[in-house]
Amino acid sequence: MNLILENSPDVPYCTDVSAALRALGVEPEAFDWHLSDVECNKPVPELATGCQWLTGNEFSQLLKRAPIQFIWGVFSAVAPGVRPVVDVAPFADGNTDFWRIPECPPQLPSAALEIVFWDSSATLLIGISEEMAGRFVHAFPYAKPLTPANPLGSI
Repeated sequence: MNLILENSPDVPYCTDVSAALRALGVEPEAFDWHLSDVECNKPVPELATGCQWLTGNEFSQLLKRAPIQFIWGVFSAVAPGVRPVVDVAPFADGNTDFWRIPECPPQLPSAALEIVFWDSSATLLIGISEEMAGRFVHAFPYAKPLTPANPLGSI
């Protein structure tokens, strides 16, 4: 299932990864994370290398150090130790597949889910379970299914 959250009064900014993970019921340590197409509201030296892998613990520590607003980014969660070859890095900026393909799957093979940050105005949740979706919508009632009939800006 895919969801989109934009223009929500429930969060100070829609692209807060910590808030998204809490609402999904996901512990960052439960996965390895591939981060790509990342742009933040301030310099983050740990993210300066572009596409990269982080262990769940490394990702968790990064999120605990200071609040980060992500302007763009794709965070792909995979089972620990399962790091597929990344031939084409997942991307957000300019990717219209989210709105063109019904039930668009995660871009990274083997990803359990992807969190996509879109131009600092929306969070897209790609490939989440129905249970995760229910928790997220309970926490953020403005979240809606992401479908070709419900694109960015239509909420």
